[in-house]
Amino acid sequence: MGILIRPIITEKATSDSEDNNRFAFVVDKKANKVQIKQAVQEAYGVGVENVRTMIVPGKKKTRYTKNGIVSGNTGSYKKAIVEVRSGETIDLYSNI
Repeated sequence: MGILIRPIITEKATSDSEDNNRFAFVVDKKANKVQIKQAVQEAYGVGVENVRTMIVPGKKKTRYTKNGIVSGNTGSYKKAIVEVRSGETIDLYSNI
C-alpha cells in the first residue's frame, strides 16, 4: 500500500466514477503507471484498462487570524485517474 496513498472523493471524481468508471487516487510521486496499475489490481481486485497521471502543483494560501496574516504553501502531489474494466467497480465507501 505504499503506492496508493488515498482515494480522491470529490464531486467531480464521484460523477466520473459513476458515469465513466474512472477512479482518482493520490499516489506516490515516484510511482509510474505500471506500478499504479498493479497496486490498484492488488488492493481492489479489479481489472485496470487505462491509467492517467498528473502532478498537481502546490498553491500559496493566506489566512487572516487573530495574530495577523499567516501565509504558507500547500504541498504538491501526484494524482492518478484509473479506468476500470466495464462491469467492474471499486467500492471506496466500504471503509468509512
